[in-house]
Amino acid sequence: MYLIDSDVFIDAKNRHYGFDIVPAFWTWIEQQHQAGRVFTVQKVADEVLAGADELADWMNAQPASFRLSARPEDQPFLRAVSQWATSAGYQQAAVATFLQAGDYFLVAQALSRGFAVVTQETPDPVVSKKRIKIPDACNAVGVPWMTPFTMLRTERARFIL
Repeated sequence: MYLIDSDVFIDAKNRHYGFDIVPAFWTWIEQQHQAGRVFTVQKVADEVLAGADELADWMNAQPASFRLSARPEDQPFLRAVSQWATSAGYQQAAVATFLQAGDYFLVAQALSRGFAVVTQETPDPVVSKKRIKIPDACNAVGVPWMTPFTMLRTERARFIL
């Protein structure tokens, strides 16, 4: 099962899978959610909804079950990710930004639920100490992550005319 990052939704809307070009992508996401395979977290949905655009309208139209809120049983995992972030040598501003953003909840809730994270980000563990990237956090705490194209291939998605 998958938790999708905001950058996947935003990039899909703006580039490869615009609502007017490949509506089947969005239908596929909806169908996969109905099948219990694709979700996002509430904090990521909040980031998308802040855009007040066509993508926000789409997110608003999704059932509440699409946006997973943090549960009490997620707390140990939120603490584990927080502890890693604060002790991994990142600049304090990077840690503060990460812990306030959807990325933190995405990684921790994926860890808690045994999901994979889907993101456009790429790892940069050595060079970048100014920003915590999702793949680096995932790698550090043992959460599988992938690009949206990998998810689509893994799930054998087909958008055929």
